[in-house]
Amino acid sequence: MAEVSMGSSGSSSTDLSPEEERVFIKEIAIAAESNSKEGDTFYLIAQRWWHEWIEYVNQDQPCNTNDGSSLSEHCDSAGSTTLKKPSMIDNSDLIYDSALEDPSSAGEIIDTLQEGRDYVLLPQEVWNQLHSWYGGGPTLARRVISSGLSQTELAVEVYPLRLQLLLMPKNDQSAIRISKKETIRELHRRACEIFDLNSDHVRIWDYYGHQKYSLMNDLDKTLDDANLQMDQDILVEVLDMNGAASNAHIQPLHENGLVDEDSTSILIDPSKSSLTVAGGFSSNRNAFRSGGVEGSQSFDSTYTTGVTTRGSTAGLTGLLNLGNTCFMNSAIQCLVHTPEFASYFQDDYHQEINWQNPLGMVGELALAFGDLLRKLWAPGRTPIAPRPFKAKLARFAPQFSGYNQHDSQELLAFLLDGLHEDLNRVKHKPYINSRDADGRPDEEVADEFWANHIARNDSIIVDVCQGQYKSTLVCPICNKVSVTFDPFMYLSLPLQFNTTRAITVTVFSCDKTALPSTITVNISKQGRCRDLMQALTNACSLKQSEELKLAEIRNNLVHRLFEDPLIPLSSIKDDDHLAAYKLSKSSENTVLLKLVLRRRDQKAGERENPVQLKPYGTPLLSLASRENALTKGKIQCIVENLLSPFRKEESIMSEKGKSDSSIPERRSARLNNSEEDDKSGGSRKAKKSSTSEVIASKLSLQLDENNKTVKLPDNEAEAIKLPPSATVTIYLDWTPELAGMYDITCLEGLPEVLKYGPATKKARSEPLSLYACLEAFLREEPLVPDEMWFCPQCNERRQASKKLDLWRLPEVLVIHLKRFSYSRSMKHKLETFVNFPIHDLDLTKYVANKNLSQPQLYELYALTNHYGGMGSGHYTAYIKLLEENRWYNFDDSHISHINEDDVKSGAAYVLFYRRKSDDASGNTK
Repeated sequence: MAEVSMGSSGSSSTDLSPEEERVFIKEIAIAAESNSKEGDTFYLIAQRWWHEWIEYVNQDQPCNTNDGSSLSEHCDSAGSTTLKKPSMIDNSDLIYDSALEDPSSAGEIIDTLQEGRDYVLLPQEVWNQLHSWYGGGPTLARRVISSGLSQTELAVEVYPLRLQLLLMPKNDQSAIRISKKETIRELHRRACEIFDLNSDHVRIWDYYGHQKYSLMNDLDKTLDDANLQMDQDILVEVLDMNGAASNAHIQPLHENGLVDEDSTSILIDPSKSSLTVAGGFSSNRNAFRSGGVEGSQSFDSTYTTGVTTRGSTAGLTGLLNLGNTCFMNSAIQCLVHTPEFASYFQDDYHQEINWQNPLGMVGELALAFGDLLRKLWAPGRTPIAPRPFKAKLARFAPQFSGYNQHDSQELLAFLLDGLHEDLNRVKHKPYINSRDADGRPDEEVADEFWANHIARNDSIIVDVCQGQYKSTLVCPICNKVSVTFDPFMYLSLPLQFNTTRAITVTVFSCDKTALPSTITVNISKQGRCRDLMQALTNACSLKQSEELKLAEIRNNLVHRLFEDPLIPLSSIKDDDHLAAYKLSKSSENTVLLKLVLRRRDQKAGERENPVQLKPYGTPLLSLASRENALTKGKIQCIVENLLSPFRKEESIMSEKGKSDSSIPERRSARLNNSEEDDKSGGSRKAKKSSTSEVIASKLSLQLDENNKTVKLPDNEAEAIKLPPSATVTIYLDWTPELAGMYDITCLEGLPEVLKYGPATKKARSEPLSLYACLEAFLREEPLVPDEMWFCPQCNERRQASKKLDLWRLPEVLVIHLKRFSYSRSMKHKLETFVNFPIHDLDLTKYVANKNLSQPQLYELYALTNHYGGMGSGHYTAYIKLLEENRWYNFDDSHISHINEDDVKSGAAYVLFYRRKSDDASGNTK
């Protein structure tokens, strides 16, 4: 192992080869992973930077850092070409930008991060070493806690509890972060410390729904065991000398959601109450229905005192919105109203609970769901608060904790999988090694795969919801065919069928007169950086003597250069900003100059204390030769050339007239001046030289040396010592004088790679058949580069073609319409209207198994809807009560009848179909 002081701030990787770095980090990682224990510290590092480092230290084979392998195994992954050493660690992707987000969230990591997609967790020793080599940050440390049902598993608590402390009677408040493994005693201590209180006169309450839910007096109980959730309110109550509270009029709630007085209900009209549920009820929910659903009552009128109706039809009970829990309520109602599940969970299902399944939740999820289902099917229509179920959900799926809006389909997928594991009838799963088809009949292979699946997975969920795909892979080189038959729980159908994507890039020319131009090219979604470069080369008529440098611009800096032609285009997000620079072809003797503009941001009323210089506009790139000494004069000339397309000629001439008498005579050390002086007339020579002198006098240039700015020498002819790296950063301070000489408005904001707006929305709003979505899903297409298949005949990874076919269909078919596309910072929603059958969904021709004797017909009985955008959207469910043959709208606690003609809308998100029986109603018993 290379002799480098581990964790020392003075150590450097400058003298280490990529292979030495890889081996060194791998050995640290192996030791750290084998000795992990509760209380250890792990660190988040941005997936982008980690992936760049992995490719840098492995330059022989393809790599995949999203395969769920361990950290040390990642160090054995690899890139495929000679790559440049990564720059400093950049974790800015992981935290809120305090300039754009709520100031209270400054420095907090973004709530929606996912391990493997957005970040990687590093042991402390690995982080210390990488940070000592590369620097950067910010540092994001997290503790290891015990987790799992037996509390013997270790997990990194990436998101500690965020609790809102409310001090009564002073009405002060404060938000804190605290581990869910801390005790109530520690929470009590910290609350007293924050508000400077005498701990003997303070008690704390679980203040769920702004009501005293329970007194937190078991001081040794953990916050996890107390079922506290993200963003929950905690009441800090100060007692007087007699031990009485000044706000004793607030009544504690019972578990059923009611206060002590029988005459009072917590279902208060929000417009008449100052109390709000944590997370907030939305008073403008009707906005989501504008133009979409008619006949809905106002939101306020739905939240009235619950009244039990004797003799009313069962199954028409609503769920209270606990604060952005409409995503959960809509999914639960669809499952609860699936006849097979309603019958199963109202019967004695406890005997099928698998209490020992390590993949399950010791039956707790099944019990919580079963209890909620029975309440929803009980007579009466008093809405139910599903808080116990949500507490279990938060315990086993922390991603759904708190009161943020979530994706109902993601919740549905978790519930189906979790219920299956809790109810799996197989207590000891056998190990089964599946055989390849090897030319055997499909029927034989499919039955074998299904039998193997049932041998390990046998539950009511499998009985009702699971089907089987036929998956065919074909190697493009040797034509090896591989056929497998895999189970599925639901179908996720695309609403966009394009195999290409539009990418918008701003192109900067090396021509001194050409302004930057915007170019949009269409590239294969499975393409690589070289495909984008080729399309840009053709689009901007690149000369033989020129080349393109493609860069991602973020926060007014070059975030990364796309120097590896094999980088997949999937790494470029729709809301990224790309710039391409036309430069003369580079060589080993050239250095890349990055010109970064900076300016002082002055806040109103702070003229005396301007903030520090910040990057501004878009960086500009140029090349310089190492063969000839690079001087201040040459740099000034390069900067003048880069800025020349933005020059205001009238301002230059005005400045020239004012300054001719005051500018001292300078040596003509700038590039091109001496050559052009010999070729030009006297008047032209004088004009150009004088104008150049005026510009040079306005340029405040500094050089970046190891992340420190250094002024250029006073002597314009003095050679500047360049760093060994192939890139040099020059800072230009943008002054009012320069702003008067140049118009750089076009540099202030680059267009996004793909801008979503009215133009694209109109094109995506055309009606679409559900059958067309299914055909697109089953269409043969090549695998994406990151998911290449290992061909056993070639003994190499190949970008094989993949074809899916339906083989075995379930009794209940769940179809997810993929309305959301993802970028780095947001989700985009497709408003496409999908024309789906309510009766007689015929899938017969899409099933590859031709031995089926009956038509594959399905009837719609439920669906979830999503209105609005992701940040402020709302979910509802449309459900058909089969015994009544009537459709109802389940909107949290409010339930209303709707006509079948109103079931179809552009809001439809997840569809629930049942296999049709011979009877006309389609009600399979």
